[in-house]
Amino acid sequence: MKNTESASPQVCQIIHIPEKPSFLPHLQPTVNVLASVIEPKDANTLVRKLNQIAPLENLQHVKRVRKKCIDEGKPQLSLLLCLAVENDGEVDGMPYEIREIVKSYQLSTFITKVCKYAATSKEEWEEQGKLWPTSYHPPTYNISGITGFSEEESQSVFGLMRHTIYLATSSIGQVVNAAVIIDPSTKQVIASACDQVISSVSLENEVNKEGSFSNNLENLKASNLENQQMSLLDGSIGNSKHLTNKVACVHPWQWAMQSSGSWHPLWHAAIVAIEHSAARDLQLFPDYNALSPLKKQKIKESDFKSKGHSYQSVRPYLCTGYDIYLAWEPCAMCAMALVHQRVRRIFFSSPNYNAGALGSVHRLQGERSLNHHYAVFRVVLPEDVFRNKVVDAMTSGSG
Repeated sequence: MKNTESASPQVCQIIHIPEKPSFLPHLQPTVNVLASVIEPKDANTLVRKLNQIAPLENLQHVKRVRKKCIDEGKPQLSLLLCLAVENDGEVDGMPYEIREIVKSYQLSTFITKVCKYAATSKEEWEEQGKLWPTSYHPPTYNISGITGFSEEESQSVFGLMRHTIYLATSSIGQVVNAAVIIDPSTKQVIASACDQVISSVSLENEVNKEGSFSNNLENLKASNLENQQMSLLDGSIGNSKHLTNKVACVHPWQWAMQSSGSWHPLWHAAIVAIEHSAARDLQLFPDYNALSPLKKQKIKESDFKSKGHSYQSVRPYLCTGYDIYLAWEPCAMCAMALVHQRVRRIFFSSPNYNAGALGSVHRLQGERSLNHHYAVFRVVLPEDVFRNKVVDAMTSGSG
């Protein structure tokens, strides 16, 4: 899914990053499995035994039994035994327990293919069934933006990302990561922060208090992004180590090379913004802890929009329902911290091919074992918006 905005010859885009890599239905990755035709009367017994000795831990979407009709409508059952071994179905190459079952029931094994990942759409599921039957469970959550953004929403996202990039490149002589936490129901800036891992990073322009998005956007327009020096950059900003060596999420181990000075390995932009958000809550609700335990006050997103409540009247549970904008794709530490904070959506501009946790290297949003899932979007702006700001930051520091 993409949302685009025409901007001269260049295009702004909002690209949804799904829980797993996207494939055309007929090009889904597969794995080889060992299977056998069985007698229908043995199906229940064999399934119970196999679920105990050879559970399909990484193929839970694949059904154990395939049923198809052969001559004159007679049903034929095939049973998935286990993942295929190197010997391609030779009995000697099977795990011991599987070999015993094959001998006991006099099974004739064969190799077949099943789809490696669970289907995320009905089209994928239908295509998977042509190989071997699978289960399909449509998403149980509906996060705004996954199915598209309105023109007004798109313009708001583009403006907020420009503001985030402005923060990331505002420190003199440094390019860092920046994070902006937004309450989408009120378009209020809850907290903003830049990397604070290394003491040499100037944070004079960091905004760490709440404010309206419209005011920030006016300041951004005044920064005159178009008058920077493009000629100093030849490659992609996301891949240039020279320009990104101070970005904490791109180089999460950079702090280990600091021999002196003040630094903190955990003070990535997202972590600092979360801390600012918590400090803001303590300021706005100083007596809250005396009223009731925090963990019992899990405020839903609807509480900000209905029942006459405003964001000032009810203390939010962590960052539930908030959006966060990041100049760079977060690392695993920051992405996991945002899971714990219950953010609703994450927007980032530049992929993090070194340590990105939301699509470039890992895909944390697709980890089923987590108790919270957010939607992830990459915001693609005209290249000069990001690159010109980087050039300005770097040349200011070298002057």
